[in-house]
Amino acid sequence: MSKFAVIKTQGHQYLVEEGQELLVDRLKNKEPEISVLMVSDGDKAEIGKPTLPNKIKIKVVEAEVKGTKIEVIKYKSKSRYRRHTGFRPKYTKLLIEKIS
Repeated sequence: MSKFAVIKTQGHQYLVEEGQELLVDRLKNKEPEISVLMVSDGDKAEIGKPTLPNKIKIKVVEAEVKGTKIEVIKYKSKSRYRRHTGFRPKYTKLLIEKIS
């Protein structure tokens, strides 16, 4: 890892590099609200107190991507109770273009 950053969006933290594609929970707005917590350039690191000025350029690649299906099965023995449901979460695909 030469140049990387730790970002926070929607309550989740991600370790990202330049050129990386990232799946985050579906964004309602077109532009993601990103907080930069840390930026490292190999031997030098900047840590925010609590955040840094935005030093990352991000592009929305796809606004809505379906994830893999998650199956939920409920079962209780000896009572003939069985439930099977599932859903596919929706994500937004982001591209980390530049970390400065």
